[in-house]
Amino acid sequence: MARRKETLRKGDLREQALLDTAEALLQHTSFEDLTVEAIAKGAGISRGSLYFYFGNKHEVLAALVERTIRAVRATADTAQDEAAAPDAAMERAVRGVEQVWRDHGTVMRAAVDYSALHPVIAGAWNDTVEAFARTMTQVLRRAGVPGGDGPEDAAALAHALCWMTERTFYRAACSPEPDLARATATTIGIWHRIMTG
Repeated sequence: MARRKETLRKGDLREQALLDTAEALLQHTSFEDLTVEAIAKGAGISRGSLYFYFGNKHEVLAALVERTIRAVRATADTAQDEAAAPDAAMERAVRGVEQVWRDHGTVMRAAVDYSALHPVIAGAWNDTVEAFARTMTQVLRRAGVPGGDGPEDAAALAHALCWMTERTFYRAACSPEPDLARATATTIGIWHRIMTG
């Protein structure tokens, strides 16, 4: 039994190495040019061994996006602290999103770029933004924004603002000289204006 656990642990480490390698390669290689061979070689395993974990590079990207999305969702969770003032919760959430873009910008860009082509990635990405919007709806309500279902109520505003935040960071990350701090400041400023009415 202990031997089986050790084998699973090694498998987890190999899968982690494959994902880490793919993320590193995406920093200077487009997804179209990324190859299974390069991912396997970078992770120190054979191409055949890679197929034990992933069927193709699209599955590698989907797993990489899913791993990164967990960090985004953890950021959203920080905004759920009802003891925190709404503006502080919002700022913590936006700054957390900035940090994920700093740490995993290549994966975040790939998620946006390829979501139209890969339904699994699109579903995971959309679900994450929607989950963030649900959390931020509660933050807006705590800030005094009405909780109805109208176009100027908390749910509609949170939904629009979360997608705006996603697009603002994406555009900042794609620019020749990324300025994520400026994107954060602008995004926080817009959220504040909505929250203070």
